[in-house]
Amino acid sequence: MKKAYLLAGIMISATAYGAAYKIPEQSTRAMGTAAAYFAGADSADTAYYNPAGMVWVKDSDNTLFEIGAKYIYLPRIKFEGRAADPVTRVFYPSNAKTLKEEFVVPYFHFILPAGDRFRFGFSFVTPYGLSKRWSADYQRGTAEEFTLKTFEFDTTVAYLLDERLSVGAGVRALYATGEIKYRREPVYRIDMNGESGISFGYLLSAALKLKENLKIATIYRSEIKPDISGMAKGYLGSYPISTEGDVKVVLPAEWRLGISYTYNKRTTFDLTYEITFWGQYRKLDINYEDPVVESNLGKVKEKNWHDSKTVRLGIKHELNEKFTALAGIAYDETPIPQKTLGFELPDANGWIFSVGGIWHPDKNLEVGLAYLYVEKIDRYVDGQNENVDGKFSDMKAHLINLSVGYKF
Repeated sequence: MKKAYLLAGIMISATAYGAAYKIPEQSTRAMGTAAAYFAGADSADTAYYNPAGMVWVKDSDNTLFEIGAKYIYLPRIKFEGRAADPVTRVFYPSNAKTLKEEFVVPYFHFILPAGDRFRFGFSFVTPYGLSKRWSADYQRGTAEEFTLKTFEFDTTVAYLLDERLSVGAGVRALYATGEIKYRREPVYRIDMNGESGISFGYLLSAALKLKENLKIATIYRSEIKPDISGMAKGYLGSYPISTEGDVKVVLPAEWRLGISYTYNKRTTFDLTYEITFWGQYRKLDINYEDPVVESNLGKVKEKNWHDSKTVRLGIKHELNEKFTALAGIAYDETPIPQKTLGFELPDANGWIFSVGGIWHPDKNLEVGLAYLYVEKIDRYVDGQNENVDGKFSDMKAHLINLSVGYKF
């Protein structure tokens, strides 16, 4: 069976979060600080964001737990311009909008009590995602629907080398399901869905405490490539389609470097710089086992993405013993060059703004709430693209995160 390289994501549009289909906000504190929360991580979600820092989290004799869910609302993206007919390759006027999307996504983080120098943690997260649906004729010829669901479970460990330096490592286990639809009636129609087995990756982290109120941290997450096998059904003219296929989803590696400074024991600033190695994604090659379908619909599409960079700044301020306020801002680059931008993933550079808060009704219980807004810059595509000639606008997203944390 031939393999395909397909970009998709988990039930959430990539434009909801970071560039392409990355989703860095996996807790209330992260969402409330525009995902700058990293070197200064100090709660159950440290198991995911900064595993090496678990040995410095307070309440070393307690088990820390956070469970939560994200609500995502994605308004309709607007396209104004021309789109190429996927059959004739002729450009036609095709102003259109995507369908709006709403999702609810759960997560949890868990840290066990500390040992002499060790501490263990667990996280269930959804770190990448894309879902995009078009109803206009020329857009749905290549991207009527691109949807993938992924679920990742991480097991992490931290080791304290000395009072100032700690290291961490983890195993990442990921499961994925996906669905692809595209059609140009009456010429062809494809509906494809499938699932993967468990794919594995790893993470490595280190944290340095320069002073009690000044920390530096770094983390590297490996690339994961889950294989998704499934069935494709539809038609090609009068030829019925019912064939197997294989899809490989490229989830790129990531490197982060962050610094955290606490002023007057109440206000913490997190500055984080990250690189996502999207340059690993070079082509889109959807292949089919049926040779008739493969020869007509299996053309390789060059993508040639480049690595993207993101800068994030977050603030966490303890107003009193009961309430902590959060705020953040970030600037996010898109990895998608103008030449290969497609309707399956309209993306652009953008700004991220967030606010939130943590309420402690008692010393062991906390309730968190955060809001995040994404505003992508309008993207113009003209003269260099084989499929698109026009402007993408209204690329926005609204996210709300609600969580409950407990220590025992």
